[in-house]
This record gives sequence, C-alpha cells and structure tokens, in this order.
Amino acid sequence: MLLDTASLYYRAYFGVPDSVKAPDGTPVNAVRGLLDFIARLVQDHRPDELVACMDADWRPHWRVELIPSYKAHRVAVETETGPDVEETPDTLAPQVPIIEAALDAFGIARVGVAGYEADDVIGTLTARATGPVDIVTGDRDLYQLVDDARQRRVLYPLKGVGTLQVTDEAWLREKYGVDGPGYADLALLRGDPSDGLPGVPGIGEKTAAKLLDAYGDLAGIIAAVGDPKSKLTPTQRKRLDESRPYLAVAPKVVQVASDVPLPEFDAALPAVPAQPELVDALAHRWGLGGAVSRLSGALRS
Repeated sequence: MLLDTASLYYRAYFGVPDSVKAPDGTPVNAVRGLLDFIARLVQDHRPDELVACMDADWRPHWRVELIPSYKAHRVAVETETGPDVEETPDTLAPQVPIIEAALDAFGIARVGVAGYEADDVIGTLTARATGPVDIVTGDRDLYQLVDDARQRRVLYPLKGVGTLQVTDEAWLREKYGVDGPGYADLALLRGDPSDGLPGVPGIGEKTAAKLLDAYGDLAGIIAAVGDPKSKLTPTQRKRLDESRPYLAVAPKVVQVASDVPLPEFDAALPAVPAQPELVDALAHRWGLGGAVSRLSGALRS
C-alpha cells in the first residue's frame, strides 16, 4: 500500500476541526487525522507493506523547464537552489514535521527523493512491485497507474478513508472511456488548472475521450492531424496543430516517473512501534494519545 501522504494530510487538515490542538495550543488536526487515516487503512486492508510517499520537491525544476506554468499559481516563494515554497495554510505547515516524526517513530517507511514528487516515488515503487499494489490518494493524476493485469488500483477517499472509491480499469472506462495510460493522455489534452497545465484549447474531457477512442492514444491523434483523410473537424485539426509544442513536452510532465533512484528502506508494516518511547513522548507533547492508541492497536491486530 502506497500513501500519497501530502494528499492525505491535506484532506485530514480540512476534514478534522482546527479546534484539535496540542496542550500548548498548536493545531494538530492534520496529524491526528492522518494517523487515524492510516489506522483505518491498516485495519480495513491489512497490507504486508506500507510506504508513506513524500513530496521532496512538489514542483520539480525539470517539469517547470518543460511547462513553466506547472503549479506556478501555488508558489509562495521562489528559490534559486532548492524547491520553491508552496502556498500552505499557516496552521498546516508546522504540522508536517510532527507527521514525519510520528511516522518515523512508528517505523512506517517514509520515502521522498530530492527533485521528485510523491507521485514519482509511487510510480517507481508501483513499477518495481511484484505483487498487488493499492495506491491511496486524493489526486486523480495517479489513475494513470491503474492496471488490472498487474493488480494495480487506486483507492480514492470519498469520505475520510472509511469510504474509498476503488478505481480499476472498469471504473475508468465507465467514467472516462480510457484505461490507466489513457488517463494521462486525457489529462494532458483537457488540461488541469489546478496543476497549471493549459491543455489544448477547445478540447475538454469528453472531446479528449472521443479522440482517444477514435485514434487510440496521443501519438495516434497527432498522426491524425497530419492525415487529411482523418475525421478530425477543421477546428480540432487547427487547435491540435497549433498545440504541437505543448503536446511534445506535456507527456513527460504529466506522466509519473518510474525510474526514481530510491534509497534503501524497509517497507514491511510494523507490528509494534519501532520507537515506543518516542511514540509516547510525541503523544504526550502533542496531545495525540487517542490517535496513537488507535494506530498502535491497528498494527497489533
């Protein structure tokens, strides 16, 4: 089981009241919510291995070089040497180090790699895995990894993580008319304002799905642009032709990496906290006794 950790703690932050605070008044709603999410996932799914995948760089320079607008609207501070600083709610940013400390104390693998997003870590671990993989994320971009033959599916939280949309190829085809790899092509054609991806003007989700159904994939659509016998409308042909520079680079930006140089780590789900005294200290310091007990109980069961 691979966790898109930032996606989940953002959901926890907005789903758990900010009245949940440590004894010193520091909000810990995202911390408690994420620990409860993990406890519920472990309890309901019993994965053999669990990895909390992290954004070491939420806006990698190599993606920005290809499409400068990539996530540009989310930048709070640009930096010359390291990752740009992302706009984050004032009371969420201080909770991230607490989340990281808690995961480490429990012994839950936490993996991030400089220059890559959590999506890329997830893509690489999914490519390497020899058994079934469940990806837990609130980010639809990861639908591109769905693969029934290799038992890859996305568990998309609808309400907390107690109600999860199980995203497999049948669900994708019913909803979007594409398979996993086809979802990446659909996403780059229609664009995504939340990621700063412009898409092809005039081509929304339904038109993109129809084009992919007719021509197979992005390469097939581009070939159709140069084929006077294809059934593209004049407007579609013109807009796709004008978008060739974008379409040439967008796949590398939209597709998650599958070859990230990962560090060595132990993905095995711990049966007991790795550092019980530290877990107790964090629970006391941040008022997380209930969440810590629930996660400890889920790991033991």
